[in-house]
Amino acid sequence: MSIWPPTKQPHFEYAARLSTRLAEPRVPADLSAGNFFSQVVSTHIKTEESMQLKVLKRRWFVLGCFGVVAVVLLGMVFAQETEKRTSSYAPVNLNDDIAVTISHMKAAKPDVMKRHLDLLNARYDLSNRPAADATMSRGKPLQEGVRVRLTKGTTWEQLAAMTPEEIKQKDIFPAGFLPLPFPNHPEGGMLFPQYVIDEIKRLEGRDLTRFDLDFDIPDHFLPEFPPPIYLTTRTDLGDVSQGKLVNLTNYYEIFNGILNPKQLEGLRLLLTPFPQQQFNATADRRTERPSQGVACLDCHVNGHTDRATHLVGDIRPQEFRHRINTPSLRGVNIQRLFGSQRALKSVEDFTEFEQRAAYFDGDPVIATKKGVNILERGSQVHFMAEFQELLDFPPAPKLNIHGQLDPKKANQAELRGEALFVGKAGCAACHPAPYYTDNLMHNMQVERFYKPRMINGMMASQDGPIKTFPLRGVKDSPPYLHDGRLLTLEDTVEFFNLVDELKLTPQEKKDLVAFLRAL
Repeated sequence: MSIWPPTKQPHFEYAARLSTRLAEPRVPADLSAGNFFSQVVSTHIKTEESMQLKVLKRRWFVLGCFGVVAVVLLGMVFAQETEKRTSSYAPVNLNDDIAVTISHMKAAKPDVMKRHLDLLNARYDLSNRPAADATMSRGKPLQEGVRVRLTKGTTWEQLAAMTPEEIKQKDIFPAGFLPLPFPNHPEGGMLFPQYVIDEIKRLEGRDLTRFDLDFDIPDHFLPEFPPPIYLTTRTDLGDVSQGKLVNLTNYYEIFNGILNPKQLEGLRLLLTPFPQQQFNATADRRTERPSQGVACLDCHVNGHTDRATHLVGDIRPQEFRHRINTPSLRGVNIQRLFGSQRALKSVEDFTEFEQRAAYFDGDPVIATKKGVNILERGSQVHFMAEFQELLDFPPAPKLNIHGQLDPKKANQAELRGEALFVGKAGCAACHPAPYYTDNLMHNMQVERFYKPRMINGMMASQDGPIKTFPLRGVKDSPPYLHDGRLLTLEDTVEFFNLVDELKLTPQEKKDLVAFLRAL
């Protein structure tokens, strides 16, 4: 007889269901129904606890597996990121055969140059269109007109009417206003115009030719060569260069009797070649034969500029380094910051920095390997700086003693341009007379107009704060901006009209160009 009829004892229903899972259970004779029920419930509770413990263990096991996988994945990601992060230092112990390096890079050169020149032609009108009525100080015609190409279907007036956000969203910021990459940005290094290479080789027998690259900007967009030299101490002499490229073979005959002995020695040091990253006597170079190096005035020819180009040494990694075109040394005596972004505080600091760091991409380890020339601050650096501080701006016959236009000498377009410069255009906020610099740094935040992008190995993202260079004699120093992305003064006016959101009329732009030419 069953001891738990389900119809009569409903409180035993659960135990009854449980009993059906057992194989013919037998109730001991000495147990009452209540005692048996208690034992069954107790057994079930223990079973449930055991099952729950097993489930809990399984869950922890699964979670543990996921944790292990996550740690492994994070480790892999971290390892990949570590692998991607390149060192700030250049490799020192290179065992490559220089002949093999020359062969490989020469073979790659046509494709490298084609890629870069294709970029320039897509960005700019590179044709030779000289102005009929405007020349540099020694007579080389200025190139005129806006050379930056617009995105198809847009006009300068349409762009000027749009907000930076609209231009960025539509991706129609002119490509010629984007940062300009080096001809081979991953490689970098000093690079000279061909006519500079030819003249130095003729005069000194020293070859600044690189086997891997050629200079990129056409000659007609570059400063006149050789440029004139004006001295603050002998303004009565005008151009003292005699139309020559000053170098080690002629500096003494040109300047003896004009400079004092300290200044002569400073000039000699500025003309003396010293080892540099690409031009040196090691196998880690970019010249076919071991090189004596480069001189300060190879880039700053005659104390001005030939727009030789390289990459700033202050930034890492390589793709974020900015192209820099050699600035003029004219007027350094009135400047208080040196270097486009370095903000060095004296000509002496700048002179020493160039030899110790800029010559070697800011890497003192490589500098030691290749033969850094440590200048003595108390004499050599001081002598070199003293000569540089004598370099004057070119004459500007239409300016008065305050650096402003003389109404009796200037034409109406120039006077209107000056009024715009100090008024509607707001240029004088950063470029006040008489030398047209505030000796500060400013961030134009051009990245408001475009999304970051990789361009031929260069990451175009942000320029950051840039030194305000003087505008006195600006017509002698094309191309413009720190990286040379603006080929003409007309390009420069269009750039600032857009970036500063000035909304100038076509006539106002022409008047501004006329004023800039008069400086």
